[in-house]
Amino acid sequence: MGNRISVRIIAAPAAALIFLALILVAGAVGTLHHNGNITSTHGVVVNDRAMRPLPRKMHAVEAVQPKKEPISNSHDASQGGEPLPRGLAHDTTNLEMEASLAGNPERKHEAAAKPKSLLAIPVGIKNKAVVDRLVSKFPADDFTVMLFHYDGAVEQWGDMEWSDRAMHVSAKGQTKWWFAKRLLHPDVVAEYDYVFVWDEDIEVDAFDPVRYLDVVRREGLEVSQPALDRRSEIHHSITARALIQTEDGVHRRVTNSRCGGDSKAPPCAGWVEVMVPVFSRAAWRCAWRMVQNDLIHGWGLDYRLGYCAQGDRDVNVGIVDSEYVLHRGVPMLSDGGKATPSAGRAAVRLRSFREMQIFNRRWEQAAAEDGSWMDPYAAQPATASSR
Repeated sequence: MGNRISVRIIAAPAAALIFLALILVAGAVGTLHHNGNITSTHGVVVNDRAMRPLPRKMHAVEAVQPKKEPISNSHDASQGGEPLPRGLAHDTTNLEMEASLAGNPERKHEAAAKPKSLLAIPVGIKNKAVVDRLVSKFPADDFTVMLFHYDGAVEQWGDMEWSDRAMHVSAKGQTKWWFAKRLLHPDVVAEYDYVFVWDEDIEVDAFDPVRYLDVVRREGLEVSQPALDRRSEIHHSITARALIQTEDGVHRRVTNSRCGGDSKAPPCAGWVEVMVPVFSRAAWRCAWRMVQNDLIHGWGLDYRLGYCAQGDRDVNVGIVDSEYVLHRGVPMLSDGGKATPSAGRAAVRLRSFREMQIFNRRWEQAAAEDGSWMDPYAAQPATASSR
């Protein structure tokens, strides 16, 4: 009898606590189901599922206190509704240009548009011939082209056959990742299946972009790059074209003196370099958020791109051997003419190295502070620094 009384005395408060917890959980679930997002105290809407690949602080998105603007129509936004009708709001756009300022503006909606991908490259007029051969390999029906002019020379490209169909953006002395962060927002490039963020000093005699994407789709590669011809400037052996080709034309790992047979850490596996990366739409949304606004050279990104692979980086990240390129390794940017070319390049390289250190420090700090994020590769530390 005593035992029964004891159980009842303990169970009654426990039942009350459980009942209260169920009410709170139900309310939270109902709120999430209704809103679909979690809104921070700063008014920034954050989708928790989209944040999972990276620690929260590594997303280079600042929380800004929204200004309270007067409502100009009869709709009361304070009631929880949207200021615009749902069917009118367009959250994404593209880089396609209008062929004419006249005609039917809705003509594009009358027939389903063919899916396209995007090629974005920084260019200088001194490398015009190589860029011409590169862009000419990407057919207009399958690719949109965007050129980042870092030397301010835009008009000199007008004689290229493809120039009128390319989008030209000029900002003197800026890098590829500076342009990419500011101009390739995921909502701007959301209509493109794949995003090529390439350097300009790439020879493409043995490369076909259409066949390349056929392989990428077949193999399920979310982050990839073409293999490098062995005459290239090669920083890590995993990017070199395999001496013995596999049947599928892809390799995902390398074995050498630094990378043992069971090594799964970058740069032995799950790794591409930042000179010729190709991202799926979903992978680019993740990678773009990882790019830091103030770190313009991109050093350190290569070791973390596997986190954007939409799954296992050992499977979804790969090097395509069947379509390969030659990396010339020609330095294009120095310190803006403030020093001799060699001294300027040395200064740029020094800043690049410092940026890598800063990026790695930010990653470690963000991972330590974000208690809701778990590193899926914590047991696979990187084999070496990215440079």
